[in-house]
Amino acid sequence: MPKIDFTYSAGALSPEAKAELPGKLAATLLKWENAPDTEFFRSISWTHVHELPADSTHDANGAGAPPHFVVDVTTPQGALSDRRRAELAREMTEQVLEAAGLSAEEAGIRVWVLMHEVVEGSWAAAGGIVRFEQLRQAAKEQREYSPA
Repeated sequence: MPKIDFTYSAGALSPEAKAELPGKLAATLLKWENAPDTEFFRSISWTHVHELPADSTHDANGAGAPPHFVVDVTTPQGALSDRRRAELAREMTEQVLEAAGLSAEEAGIRVWVLMHEVVEGSWAAAGGIVRFEQLRQAAKEQREYSPA
């Protein structure tokens, strides 16, 4: 049950990039979580997009900061190893840079990927607690199922 909050400065993405990038980011997260690419897992992988108004982007120098991007990723505890977190950050950064038409040299100061884990027993859906082991079992079942 991954969730992404994608925040960026107004005007930083073309309409096409705004339409395509959220889905790419969600698919990338599923890949690095090692979740199956199925309708069910795609349906519970949410990306919330937050485009900041032009006057809402500041840095310590004041208003008018160059466009920047924050990909805030939330996953169940244990879903990503250190290696997978590093690969996830690299790939998401590349996707944002490409979508925005920015160079790799700008990545460190323009694209941040923040990762948070929800402590086991602290994620609920449909009115009940969802355990990571339940998600693992669902993934296993969906990988094993192969329609004829």
